Amino acid sequence: MLLRLEGVTRTVPLIDGAPLTILSGVDLEVAVGDRISIVGRSGSGKSTLLNLLGLLDNPTTGEMTFDGREVRSYSSAVRDRVRGRDVGFIFQQFNLLQGRTALENVMTPLLYAEGRQFWQRARIAAEMLDRVGLGHRASSMPDKLSGGEQQRVAIARSLVRGPRLILADEPTGALDLETGSSVMELLDEVATASGAALVTITHDPAIAALSKTHYRLDLGVLTPVAGYGGPALTPSAAAPDATGSTRQDEAADSVADTERVSA
Repeated sequence: MLLRLEGVTRTVPLIDGAPLTILSGVDLEVAVGDRISIVGRSGSGKSTLLNLLGLLDNPTTGEMTFDGREVRSYSSAVRDRVRGRDVGFIFQQFNLLQGRTALENVMTPLLYAEGRQFWQRARIAAEMLDRVGLGHRASSMPDKLSGGEQQRVAIARSLVRGPRLILADEPTGALDLETGSSVMELLDEVATASGAALVTITHDPAIAALSKTHYRLDLGVLTPVAGYGGPALTPSAAAPDATGSTRQDEAADSVADTERVSA
């Protein structure tokens, strides 16, 4: 098993000193080649879960293993090395480096590689751009690329080191429906070719329906479901305040802001 979470919780302190549980009793298994979607509304804990899956945080309680090893046993240096080598991130807003070409953006993760990947980084990055259909745009700056092209560059960047786990955070949220479908097809195709597991975190049931295994995240509780493809998510039963936000919505969004990963 590539990644396993058993009874995982994530608790954070609030300003008033009262702890708030963002994730509660999460059980999840991700095997090589899996296609998993996690659907949840804003404030459900999706970003917090993403940071755990991406080895950016440790759970407060419970057990989490990556490739059979408990992640709490990792030193900071080992954690960074494993994440850089084995985990690829794809974001809604692309997070491309402005002032750098498409090729230079895709090359960036290879600056932290070793051996052949480091010394041949330009060729490897160019080959990855070809795989996502953008070899002819290698010298283009991000502001000269369409939204779909920017997301293709982001996909190439996330896959250039051959990660075993790809975490896609709202990967089509900034794209129109047709472009978003095209990007998801490409992502699945490239991930399949590399044998990577793909975990898509989204609020869109239509995107979730493209995966083989489906989960719903609500109020920090992860529940397996038969599938998606129907209506949008049902609002949480949590009681909203006068502005329509729940206490967990506000806290989870605050945690997401402080824990958000940069590309």
